[in-house]
Amino acid sequence: MFQRILVILENEKICDQALSYTLELARRMDSEVSFLMLVEMAFFDHAYLGSKRNAIRNLEAGVGKKFGEISSEFLKKGIPVSLALRVGDAAQELMKFLVERPPFHAVIWGSDEALPHRAQAKRVHWMGKVADNLECPFFAVSGRQDSARPER
Repeated sequence: MFQRILVILENEKICDQALSYTLELARRMDSEVSFLMLVEMAFFDHAYLGSKRNAIRNLEAGVGKKFGEISSEFLKKGIPVSLALRVGDAAQELMKFLVERPPFHAVIWGSDEALPHRAQAKRVHWMGKVADNLECPFFAVSGRQDSARPER
């Protein structure tokens, strides 16, 4: 077990095709899979800390349930998984997460079929700001129904 795959999920959105692709890739590569859920949350607005604390508790409960469902499918196939939730500025939280761990061999966008760093409506997604800093290939699944294929 020398290969490591990271699946990035954003704001509780999960793409089933990305999960299927990740499962098959992990089986072929004999990899472990880490899931990272990034949730944007500003802490410098005028909300009280208590309301933020409650929002995070509710988020942890919902994400925990989703992570349980996802991880059980991977564990049934003998693929080790780890799960993490980070709240705050997504780009910063991703970079901190990556610095704290050994390098990954592949990063998969798990929240949509399209790579998020492409400009959409004159706005560049936060992933576009950090994609060049990744130490490995960054993939997304295609929109084809018959099979998933990586894009670069």
